[in-house]
Amino acid sequence: MPTVSYGGKSLFYQEAGEGPVLLFLHGNTASSRLFEPLLPLYAPHFRCVLLDFLDNGRSDRAAVLPADLWQDEARQVLALIRKAGYERPCLLGTSGGAWAAMNAALLAPDEVGAVVADSFDGRTLHPGFAQDLAAERAKAKQDPAARGFYEWCQGPDWEAVVDRDTDALLRCASSGQPLFCRPLEQMRPPVLLLGSREDPMCRRDLAEEYAAMAAQMPCAAVRLFPSGGHPAILSQAEGAAEAVLAFLRGQPLSEKA
Repeated sequence: MPTVSYGGKSLFYQEAGEGPVLLFLHGNTASSRLFEPLLPLYAPHFRCVLLDFLDNGRSDRAAVLPADLWQDEARQVLALIRKAGYERPCLLGTSGGAWAAMNAALLAPDEVGAVVADSFDGRTLHPGFAQDLAAERAKAKQDPAARGFYEWCQGPDWEAVVDRDTDALLRCASSGQPLFCRPLEQMRPPVLLLGSREDPMCRRDLAEEYAAMAAQMPCAAVRLFPSGGHPAILSQAEGAAEAVLAFLRGQPLSEKA
């Protein structure tokens, strides 16, 4: 089982396909299993690398997660890139993984080729995030479908994993600390902001937020689907794959947001 060491813990990752490296980064309470059904869309074009963040999936567990969780996950990504010797891989992060991807590119712009940031709130958490998160997690833990998803991603200790993640995100929200380690104006790799206008788990003004973010970055594009759930990379799987492939090849996107 391939692993990379980070902070004395082992992080699991797996690879599929051949070509330029595309590193997939899952969101909070998910794991790399989230991307396995998508591999037929990406593995013919890329060497797909699927990472389990610390305390998720098949990676080691932690006693507590930091409040700057997405910046810590960015450092995990860079540890993998350096250990595996990937040369300027592209990063595809969804939900919480999008913040991790953006932060990795800001921290080490010479080590990242491009970023696809899918289905996330952007520069700030949406108003009422903490209350919404606490209510959503409490409800999900009682829902058989959500419980099944958590167990599929995390294994039998899923509830402790979810609780530690909830605690970290609530501390992140209460701290008011910036979600990005550096100003977006310093983003050097090209960035594609991907999402759905109907995503119930993202801010309602997602289109305006993405447009404002793109205007701050030297090289950025936006692709918003008119419909779809969370995240867009799954709910609009074929369209998202087409947009990602076109963006990473430097081609114009097929449809304006």
